[in-house]
Amino acid sequence: MIKKDVNIKLISTQSDGEDSSQTEVFTEGSYEKTAEGYRISYEESEATGFEGSTTTLETVGSSMVVMERTGQVSSNLVIDTKEKHHCVYGTPYGTFEVGVKGRRVDSRLSEDGGSLVVQYVVDVNSGYVGDFEVAVDVRLRQ
Repeated sequence: MIKKDVNIKLISTQSDGEDSSQTEVFTEGSYEKTAEGYRISYEESEATGFEGSTTTLETVGSSMVVMERTGQVSSNLVIDTKEKHHCVYGTPYGTFEVGVKGRRVDSRLSEDGGSLVVQYVVDVNSGYVGDFEVAVDVRLRQ
């Protein structure tokens, strides 16, 4: 499958057990089938706080998503429902090593787009940081 131009709706929710916040972003990006799943890429904006970076979400089978951010800020999170991974998470304020454990990966992606929901827990030095959910809707651009 060749890279396709897509419209992306991204809803990101985070909770620390007490407070919860949600960000909703509409953007354009690219979409392609890979050997083990699908790859969604888009440019970050000022709204997400990662302007100048590109984010790629890649499904690997039915239980793993790799979220990679490159550019002004770099991150590489492996969200896996089968095991916890230690990953590098970059922010505008610095880079941290975090533990990431996937709770749910629900991919309903096909060659025509679809949806992806990923839920995961993040910790630093085994201390709970928060619960996160990323819901992505991918539609082919006409």
